[in-house]
Amino acid sequence: MRSIPKYDLLRIFKIFIRRIGLLFLFVIALYFDGTHFASLFPHAQLMTNIFMVIAFAILYIRSNKRTRELMVYAVIIGFGGEYLFSVGLNMYTYRLENVPWYIAFGHAAVYARVYMFSKAPIIQKYSREITQFLYLLISIVAFVYWIVFNDVFGLVMTLGVFLMLMKRPRDRLFFLTMYMVVAVLEIGGTAYSTWVWPDIAFGVFPLLPSNNPPSGISLFYFLLDIGCFVMYILINRKSWNRFKNIQKYQLKSRHNDKES
Repeated sequence: MRSIPKYDLLRIFKIFIRRIGLLFLFVIALYFDGTHFASLFPHAQLMTNIFMVIAFAILYIRSNKRTRELMVYAVIIGFGGEYLFSVGLNMYTYRLENVPWYIAFGHAAVYARVYMFSKAPIIQKYSREITQFLYLLISIVAFVYWIVFNDVFGLVMTLGVFLMLMKRPRDRLFFLTMYMVVAVLEIGGTAYSTWVWPDIAFGVFPLLPSNNPPSGISLFYFLLDIGCFVMYILINRKSWNRFKNIQKYQLKSRHNDKES
């Protein structure tokens, strides 16, 4: 990051605040579904659901057509994934042992804002420098969690993120940013006891002790991204085929230029 001029570094910071900063307000919203507020107001989860639906609607209106479409897919896949991992596999448990509405809408909002951040021109210009910084920061977080909290499960998932990104260089900035955003939200959610992670992975793997929360949980956002990507292709097959043909033509032109 030192190689980035101060003026551009300031622009990157402003983009981060505009695109990502709003997501950190969700941490405050999670308090209203936590055990403390629920002890004062029994219908606490309803307030968080309403807040998230409103926030989702605002982000949806302010997004472009493609991002809106991806947000809808993310909500659908988010609900399915939550029921699979939370209810089906007991990977983590929400306060009321249900799947709150706001979670799936929150997944979509996180997905959209991180996507928009990673595609901003100034971010793309310095994607290499930002990616290197995030790799270093995430490595430190995972290592500290492992040493201090014996978070083997989180370390394994973090390594899984790094391994998967080896074959997806174009997605590194997106998923590394997602890693840090999800880490902040997870810390907030578990601090309020809005949800809780078991002491070992899925509650059944003693060789994978876990912190509450574990680091590296963004590994499962790969499934969300892949699901949204597949749904987008299936529904927009003609546009996708046209896009792929354009890419093939551009690659062929570059190859011919090199030979000439």
